[in-house]
Amino acid sequence: MDVTNYFPGDEMNLIDLGDGIKRKVTAYSDNLMCVEVHFEEGAVGALHSHPHEQITYILSGRFEFNIGGTKKILSAGDSTYKQPNIEHGAVCLEPGVLLDIFTPSRADFL
Repeated sequence: MDVTNYFPGDEMNLIDLGDGIKRKVTAYSDNLMCVEVHFEEGAVGALHSHPHEQITYILSGRFEFNIGGTKKILSAGDSTYKQPNIEHGAVCLEPGVLLDIFTPSRADFL
């Protein structure tokens, strides 16, 4: 595997996923990935699951998370952990940005 050590932000594309959500992969290797996710108010990250471990850090905004059927409202400075295959999603209550960390990398995001 070729290793990339630097990922200048102005070289990474913000991709419009539709319905008020945009995503930018900020850095990655085979084993680890960091992703910014931008939400407009009212945007919904639909319930889903995947085999990756995931940590989410809320950079800005307010979100109602649903992780494994338990809902909690979180805001800037808060974090979540999602173990592999747990169903999770979020509703954006105030415009904001999440920083998602995945292991291993999400090949479907590249």
